[in-house]
Amino acid sequence: MLQYRPKRADFQWDTNEEGLVQIKVPKFKSNIGISFCKLVRKENAFTANMDKLGSLVWKHCDGKNTLKDILDLLNKEFSKEKNVDQRLFLFIQQMIGLNYIEY
Repeated sequence: MLQYRPKRADFQWDTNEEGLVQIKVPKFKSNIGISFCKLVRKENAFTANMDKLGSLVWKHCDGKNTLKDILDLLNKEFSKEKNVDQRLFLFIQQMIGLNYIEY
């Protein structure tokens, strides 16, 4: 599993002034959903805000870095925190479940 190379889905994303990632996730993909948002004058997206760990992981899910590479970066950045490896794997599982990243 550590050799997997996670890749971000094709969502718009940016960083805020604190360097934390903000992902713009579409609410609907179908024409009906998109039309409904236009009808009620609501944006067809919401913003998913990442914490420091999630932001670092997201930035490195480029399809080139392996999970081991990302874990090594996290261990350096969060050296005083416990269970960084478990947090990484839980985060990756959640992102895969939401279709935010893929292998």
